Amino acid sequence: MTKIARNSLLSLEDYAKQRPEIRTEAMRLKRIRSVFIGPNMTLQFENEATIRYQVQEMLRIEKTFEEEGIMDELDAYNPLIPDGSNLKCTQMIEFPDEEERKVKLAELVNVENRTYIQIQGFDRVYAIADEDLERANSEKTSSVHFSRFEFTTDMVAAIKNGAAIAMGSDHPNYSYRVDEIDPETQGSLIEDFA
Repeated sequence: MTKIARNSLLSLEDYAKQRPEIRTEAMRLKRIRSVFIGPNMTLQFENEATIRYQVQEMLRIEKTFEEEGIMDELDAYNPLIPDGSNLKCTQMIEFPDEEERKVKLAELVNVENRTYIQIQGFDRVYAIADEDLERANSEKTSSVHFSRFEFTTDMVAAIKNGAAIAMGSDHPNYSYRVDEIDPETQGSLIEDFA
């Protein structure tokens, strides 16, 4: 899949002018590409467009215009773009109350590795989480993880042919499953295998 090239990014000035339209489209994509697993977990599937938006936002917020800083952002975010045989997501574990969040993150150690996608007719594919850096430890998990789900050629063919996609978590303290994701979401995710 396409990685974001330095010369394809907008300058801070051009991005400021186009930001309202770009943001509207990015929010639409994020909505379509989100899967809610139970009441407290969201899988936000990334693609080139969502990552491009994130890079441009980071450059805007940090007022980064020097080459080294721009390349640092690209180096950090480009690995989150699917490669054609996988799906990549930002996994968010959300508990609004801070005290409850502390308790639950301790109860959910390793939940990032017990999150799965299952293509109809195939075994579960578990997340490969946090390849860039370790975000959890033996005492608690993080509220945000970056995960990759790697599929075989047969699985990708089945996805492209419309096989149902289920997602879930089989962690002992967080066991939820979506038996079939929304058709609009599935249609958007299929594009990641083009």
